[in-house]
Amino acid sequence: MCHSALQERYVNFYTDFAFKKLFGTEANKDLLISFLNSLFDGTEVIKTLNYLNVEHLGHNAAERKAVFDVYCENEKGEKFLIEMQKAEQEYFKDRSIFYSTFPVQEQAPQGRWNFKLNKVYTIGILNFCIDEGNADYMRREVKLMDTHTKEVFYDKLTYIYLEMPKFRKTEQELVTDFDKWLYAIKNLATLMERPAALQDAIFQRFFEQAEIAKFNSNDLRSYRESQKDFWDMCAVTETAEKKGRAEGLAEGMEKGRAEGKAELIKTMHANGMTADAIAAAIGFDLAEVEKKLNHQALS
Repeated sequence: MCHSALQERYVNFYTDFAFKKLFGTEANKDLLISFLNSLFDGTEVIKTLNYLNVEHLGHNAAERKAVFDVYCENEKGEKFLIEMQKAEQEYFKDRSIFYSTFPVQEQAPQGRWNFKLNKVYTIGILNFCIDEGNADYMRREVKLMDTHTKEVFYDKLTYIYLEMPKFRKTEQELVTDFDKWLYAIKNLATLMERPAALQDAIFQRFFEQAEIAKFNSNDLRSYRESQKDFWDMCAVTETAEKKGRAEGLAEGMEKGRAEGKAELIKTMHANGMTADAIAAAIGFDLAEVEKKLNHQALS
């Protein structure tokens, strides 16, 4: 998803500008409502949304603040924290939990209170995989659970993570509205026309709002800056991955050489050669040969 197309008609949804324009503005509120309703598939039905302040300060100047991507509440007072995560972070889960505490704490009124809370949903659209092991498990829903009974202990705090690299459906395979939204989000930057499967009025609005040629000069400038930041992030990530692969390969080769020499020493010794003779034959230090022979004898 880190690419720079030679031709582009629509924005890259994974840029900060595009994500906040399409899902975080009053003018495009209907897009976010449609996406969320497709995500919940009837378990929640959102009629209206009210955007809330994305910057949250601690209770005092010494406490760390949190700046959300998109933060809103529905007509029932339930909170929705929607985050775009472009690259994997070491403490991604910790950050996600930390951010979710703000919508919980801010529900406490002044004075007496019975501690009743409205639901809080954290929704992460991830440009990486939390777990590479299960290729088909792309929608991860997390709640507080009783580890003995395996039943939900508390259903008012929910974390939903969409691992976008695992979504591989083609246009012909799109069935649900949720499928269509995931396809539109993932492929937006590479499309030159609105797909035939996305002809509903809501997707017409989505593609109209995402069309770069319709941006005013300020929006275009902001998008280009956001696009450059995204490319820079991709370059740093790819460099780190290449370095990691190179270091892993070198480590593996060194391990292989060491294991090969150990096996050679074992074979030579089994054929009756002394440690002195083995050391002389393969150019090893005598102490190293004796160490490997002793290790083999103990194992």
